[in-house]
Amino acid sequence: MQNAEYIGKIVNIKMDRPLGSIHPKHGFVYETNYGYVPNTVSGDGEELDAYVLGVHKPLDSFKGVVVAIIHRTNDNDDKLVVMEIGRNYTDDQIRALTEFQEQWFESVIIR
Repeated sequence: MQNAEYIGKIVNIKMDRPLGSIHPKHGFVYETNYGYVPNTVSGDGEELDAYVLGVHKPLDSFKGVVVAIIHRTNDNDDKLVVMEIGRNYTDDQIRALTEFQEQWFESVIIR
């Protein structure tokens, strides 16, 4: 798995879709902060995307630890799951919090 090396690492996330923003193409609301790791490349050729969980206000940026990866099995665009250091959610909690977007994809959560 190409992004497994991020698990447990501290990363800086730049938010391009803060909590409450609307997807420009599909129209759904982002129920978590969503952004990317600058200067990286993911399977889709864009920067590596990340969900920031556990922060319940819109953010511009965030520094946290990668607790998991949502590896899409029917797409080439993995998503990092990033939280404050010392926090963690179960796989079920991660699925519930990211379902607003991940419901259209098949995936496994990598720890």
